[in-house]
Amino acid sequence: MNKNVAGFLVVLGLGAALGVAGSRWWGPGAGQPAQPSSAPAATQAAKSTPAPAAGPRQVGVEVTPVVQVSMPREVSAVGTLRSENAVILRPEIAGRIAEIKFAEGQPVKRGELLVRLDDSVVKAQLQQAQANLSLANTQYQRSQTLTQQGFISKQARDEAFNQLKVQQAAVALAQAQLDKTAILAPFNGVIGLRQVSVGDYVSAGTDIAPIESIDPLQVDFRVPEGYVDQITVGLGLTVRFDALPGESRQGVVKAVNPQVDVGGRSVLVRADVPNKDGRLRPGIFARVQLMFENTQVTVVPETALQSAGPERFVFRVEDGVARRVVVEIGQRRSGQVEILSGLQQGDQVVVAGLQKIADGTPVRILTLPAAAGASTPAPAAAGTPTS
Repeated sequence: MNKNVAGFLVVLGLGAALGVAGSRWWGPGAGQPAQPSSAPAATQAAKSTPAPAAGPRQVGVEVTPVVQVSMPREVSAVGTLRSENAVILRPEIAGRIAEIKFAEGQPVKRGELLVRLDDSVVKAQLQQAQANLSLANTQYQRSQTLTQQGFISKQARDEAFNQLKVQQAAVALAQAQLDKTAILAPFNGVIGLRQVSVGDYVSAGTDIAPIESIDPLQVDFRVPEGYVDQITVGLGLTVRFDALPGESRQGVVKAVNPQVDVGGRSVLVRADVPNKDGRLRPGIFARVQLMFENTQVTVVPETALQSAGPERFVFRVEDGVARRVVVEIGQRRSGQVEILSGLQQGDQVVVAGLQKIADGTPVRILTLPAAAGASTPAPAAAGTPTS
């Protein structure tokens, strides 16, 4: 019986195997060649098909038109205040200082006695010269009488006359020497710090003290040669000082140098600056501003102006492309820059987005931020229902 059971199991297994083989042979798609997987084919097709070419990327920029405005012609320059008159007091003769009549740093008047040298010797010389002159005059008068009476010759009379002239010159010389012992103020001004004391023996030319006139003061400055025909004597100007913040003075042009400096293409101008209160001092740094009549000028905002070394340029939008344009600039005023050459009225220049563009960059003109914000609603926040 065990043999029968074993045989039955063998037959049953063979039948199951044949059933599986038959289902593969006679099932759907039997006899057809196997198809390759579609996923690898699709991947290969994607790799072999080129992507469509993308156009040049446009950069968003903001622009403004070049305009003409009425602007006062203005020239700014710098200079240093100087005295109209400035000298160092020095004696013309040697001598001992007998008196010092001034106080350092104080104003003095023209002709005021400042220093006196010892004049005792000079006075004695003057008295001697005067005595000799008196004697010479007496002798000459006597010689005239004797000549008329025929007692002496005309030659003797002429010699007496010449001696009289010599003594007159000696008196004048002694008087001049005496006058030079008194050192006077040559003009109105302020005297500085003295370099000598009473009792010092000074030789001719020894420095005693400086003296400078301070009202008015003067300022020398240079302006470009293009303004020469507009700067005339009497033209008003404004002067400001770094040492006195907020302080300004109204001055006038006093003189214009007739020669133009060929190196700097500029002309030297001198102006008077009033200083009645004495607050200004020679040597102070000054900023000068000259104003001329208003003229129509071409301007762009300062934000449009770029620089590379000495070169100034802007980006002008032409047919959707930014073009680099070199310009010559003039004065700056209230955030605007005068354009002397390179642009015309109506040109569109870039004022925002400059860091993203170069010459030839395609650009897209953006609406001003304020206008865009007013016309475009803000997107709703995530998770917030909209009406």
